[in-house]
Parts: sequence; C-alpha cells; structure tokens
Amino acid sequence: MSNAKELQNRIKSVQDTMKITNAMYMMSSMKLRKARNKLDNTKPFFESLQMGITDVLLHYPDMEHMYFDNANEDRDKIKKKAYIIVTGDKGMAGAYNHNVIKEALSRINKDDKLLIVGELGRHAFSAMGYEVDPEFLFSANNPSIHRARVISETIIEMFDNDVIDEVNIIFTYMVNSMKSELRVEQLLPLKTHTFMKDSLLQKAMTERESEKTLEQIAREAEDWYQIYPTPRKLLTKIVRNYITGYIYGVLVEASASEENARMMAMQSATDNARDMLSSLKIEFNRVRQAAITQEITEVIGGAKALKKAGK
Repeated sequence: MSNAKELQNRIKSVQDTMKITNAMYMMSSMKLRKARNKLDNTKPFFESLQMGITDVLLHYPDMEHMYFDNANEDRDKIKKKAYIIVTGDKGMAGAYNHNVIKEALSRINKDDKLLIVGELGRHAFSAMGYEVDPEFLFSANNPSIHRARVISETIIEMFDNDVIDEVNIIFTYMVNSMKSELRVEQLLPLKTHTFMKDSLLQKAMTERESEKTLEQIAREAEDWYQIYPTPRKLLTKIVRNYITGYIYGVLVEASASEENARMMAMQSATDNARDMLSSLKIEFNRVRQAAITQEITEVIGGAKALKKAGK
C-alpha cells in the first residue's frame, strides 16, 4: 500500500493532467466551430463553380478536355498516380491519423507519388521507406484558401507537365459530431459522367422531364446560350478554381474531423482522470485513517506503559 505522501503526489499529478486534457478539449471545440464556419461561408461560391462546369458540359457534351476522363488520350494506361494524403501535425486524436495511414497503405504502391499533408503523415511514410515529396510541406491546421490554391496549382502543374496522370485524395470526412468516415476521391482527371449525373437528374426532376434521357437534356441545353471566348478556355479556368475549392473543403473537413477526434479523446481522458481521482482519494482517505488509528493506538499504548511504570 502506498503511503499518504505518494498518494498526494499522484492525486496532484492526475489533477494537473486533467486540467490539460480539459483545456485541449475546449481548444479543439473552438477550432472545430471555426473550421465549420469557414466552410459554410465559402460553400455557396464553390457550389456555383460546380454548376458552371455542369452547364458547360451540358452545352458541349462531346467536347474533350485534358482535365476530364473523356480526353483523347489512353487513360487506361496510367503512367504514374499521385496520392494526396491528409493527416494531422500531432497526435492525441485517438485513431484519426492511424486510420488515414492504414487506408493509404492499402492503396498506394512504391512507384506512386506521395503528397502528404500533415507532419505526422510525412514522418510515418518516410519511416516506412516511402518516397515523400520533400517540397510538398503543407498542414491541415487552420485551413485557408491561399493554401488550397497553392496545393491545387502544384498538382495541376504536375498534371499539365505529364509528371502525373492521375490524382487521388485520401481524407477524413466528418459526417456528424459522433461519426467520421474515410473518403478516397479521384481529383484529376474529373469523371465527366459522375460529375454531371446528379446535376442532370436534379434538373430533370425540377423541370418535370424525368422521362427524358440525360442525352436528350444535354442536346436541348445547346440552345441556352453561347460561351465566350471559347468553352475550352472557360472550362479550364473554372476547373482550376473548382479544384482549389475542393481541396479547401477537404482541408476544412480533415481539420474538423481531427479536432472532433481530439475532442472525443480528451473527453475520454478527462473522464478517466476523474475516475482515477475518485479511486485515489478513497485510497488516500483509507491510508490517512489507518495512520491516525495507528497514532491513536501508539498514544494509548504509551499512556498505559507510563501508568504501569508509575505504579
């Protein structure tokens, strides 16, 4: 059994740790709200970009474009893939980083180009012997449009120069405050059919044309308006901005998911510390009571001894 002094030190240590975990919980909660507000404020703009791309594709469904999978190239022969893997800069977030790294390992090959967002991910993949781009140094913390634009320009430049032929992104999406899920999306080239399908179906239902095929709706769209200077140039510009917006959304979702995971981990740590404090205080009271009882017993024994000596 530990003595009273040791128990007091342990109680103080647990109390200090609980203060730290509780403070980290509050900080993560604040960062989470900030991240979600950022995304809500910018989402309408990037949704408009998506609709703009859909409109151009509706007008020119047969147009081939280098940023889409309908380009006049043999896309079945991918020379080199790139994976953007979004992790955190630090731990103490439960299984958040572990799950992202595990998912990435199940998909990547040694020849793939790894573009790691987050310090922890860079260290992990470097330690496992993977070649990580040393110049791709970005964080998911405090996401900004500027950072998303730099990342998008970097990967688009690689794609334009045939350094890579396909870009995939692995990140964590926060479904709600209790659930997050890993997502793997193909960022480049964009999938034309998948990209248009939801918007076309929504338009068909809105205009009560659900019996028409998607091809019929696309053909009728050619009469809406004309595009200047050229559809291809306009699409190139919109796609670049769309990719910037998509990456920004990914950074915000990943940051929110990380902070949410950290909140849950810190809440669990605080609850465990509270339970430990309760047990330690009970044990401390028992030790203190035993020590007091021992002192009383010794005093009584000494008094009896003195009484006998006096007689």
